[in-house]
Amino acid sequence: MVYGNSRSVRIQDDAEVAKLSAAAINGDSGLIKLQYKIDGTHIPETAAKTTTGKSSLKAKVLSRVFSEDYERVRKKILDPRGPTIHRWNKIFLVTCLISLFVDPLFFYLPVVRNQVCIDIGIPLEVILTIIRSLADAFYIIQIYIRFRTAYVAPSSRVFGRGELVIDSSKISLRYFRKGFWIDLIAALPLPQVLIWVIIPNLKGSTMTNTKNVLRFIIIFQYLPRLFLIFPLSSQIVKATGVVTETAWAGAAYNLILYMLASHVLGACWYLLSIERQEACWRSVCNDEKPSCQYGFFDCRRVEETTRDSWFKSSNITNLCNPESSFYEFGIYGDALTFDVTTASFVNKYFYCLWWGLKNLSSLGQNLATSTYVGEILFAIIIATLGLVLFALLIGNMQTYLQSTTVRLEEWRIKRTDTEQWMHHRQLPTELKQSVRKYDQYKWAATRGVDEESLLKGLPMDLRRDIKRHLCLDLVRRVSI
Repeated sequence: MVYGNSRSVRIQDDAEVAKLSAAAINGDSGLIKLQYKIDGTHIPETAAKTTTGKSSLKAKVLSRVFSEDYERVRKKILDPRGPTIHRWNKIFLVTCLISLFVDPLFFYLPVVRNQVCIDIGIPLEVILTIIRSLADAFYIIQIYIRFRTAYVAPSSRVFGRGELVIDSSKISLRYFRKGFWIDLIAALPLPQVLIWVIIPNLKGSTMTNTKNVLRFIIIFQYLPRLFLIFPLSSQIVKATGVVTETAWAGAAYNLILYMLASHVLGACWYLLSIERQEACWRSVCNDEKPSCQYGFFDCRRVEETTRDSWFKSSNITNLCNPESSFYEFGIYGDALTFDVTTASFVNKYFYCLWWGLKNLSSLGQNLATSTYVGEILFAIIIATLGLVLFALLIGNMQTYLQSTTVRLEEWRIKRTDTEQWMHHRQLPTELKQSVRKYDQYKWAATRGVDEESLLKGLPMDLRRDIKRHLCLDLVRRVSI
C-alpha cells in the first residue's frame, strides 16, 4: 500500500525482525511503517512520530523490496526474474557450450614429427588462445553480473513472489558463500598461461611431461565449467519453463551434448595415443642408453649433433610400430596405424571425433585393450558414459519429438472413440456425417487446443481483450 511517498511493507517473522525497534511497529497488525524512501532518503514525519530505530529501518528497506519497488534501483541492481537476466542466461549458456567445445581442442596441441619428436602446433595455439580468451571474458562478465543481481529473501517466499534483497553488501556476501569460487576457477586463463609462459621455458626431458600438465589443467578447469551448465539450465527452465522454444531445438540441444561427449573422448584418446607412443620411444631409449636421452624426444633438440647421430643409428621407427610385437599399443594402435598423430589438424580432429562417437555409441564393445591399467580404466569410462548418455539421449529425444505430435495423437484417439460410440448407438448416416464434419472443423480451427480451459486460466481483463480481438469483426458484420 502506498500513501504519498511512504510504504507499508509486511516483514516475515525472522531473526531480522527482532532487531527492529518496537516504536516502529503499528499495533499488532504486523505492518511496519517505514521511515525512508526506497533510495534511503528520509520521509518527513509529524512531530508526534518518534525517530527511534531509523537506522535499522533504513537498512531493512535497502535490503528488501517488492518487485514494483525494484524499478527505482534497477540501474544499479538487476532483477533475477527480469528480462535482462533471462536474456543474459541464454547468451551465457551458449558461451558455456562453446567453451566446453574449445577446451578439449588444447589436447591437439602436441604433434608428432617424422623425426620421432613431439612439438607444439603454433597456429592452432594462437587460434585457441584467442577463442579461449573471448570465452573467459564472458565468465568474468558473469561474475560481475552475479555481484549485481538481487535475490529473493528466503523468509518472504511464503506468499507471492517474495521480496528482493537489493543491498549490494548482502548480495556480495551471499555470492561469496554460494558459487563465487567455482565461477572464479572457471574464469581463470590457465591454459593460456600454460602454453605461453610455462611450456616455452621448460628444458630438456621436462618437455616430455608437458602433456600430463596440460591434461591436468584442462580437466581441472573443465569440470567446474561443465558443472555451471546444470544450474544455468535450471534457472532458464524456472524462468521460461523450457530451455528451448521448440521441440526440434530441444532435441538438437540434447544431440549437441551427446556429440560434445564424443568430442571430449576423441580428444582424450588422441593425447593418450601420443603418450603411449612416447612410452614406446622411452622403452627403446632405455635399451639404447647411454647414447639415447629422453630429451631427444623434444623437437627443439632435433638439430643437435648427438641427437642426429643417435637417430641415424637407432631402430626406433621399426620397433615402435603397431605391427611390431615390441610394444603393446592396445586401443591406441589405430592412431599409429593411420598416422593420426602426424596428420593435419582437420584430419586428425574428425578421425578422433568419429572414434569417440563410434565407441560411445557401441558402449566400447569394440575396444581391444592391453593389460595397462590406465587404458582399461579409460575403456571402462567410455562404456559407462556411453550407456548413461545413450539412455538419456534416447529418452530426451523421444520426449521432445513426441511433444510435436501429441495433440494430433489425442485427436486421433478421440475420433476413434467417437466412431465406436456412434456405431454402438447405431446413429444414422446423416448424423454420423455431421459429427465427423464438426470434429474436422474443430480440429482445423483449434488444432486440438481447449480454448475454454485456456481462457479460464487468464485474468478477467485479459480474457475480455482476447474475446474482443477474436469476435469484434464478427459482431461488426451483423446488420442492424
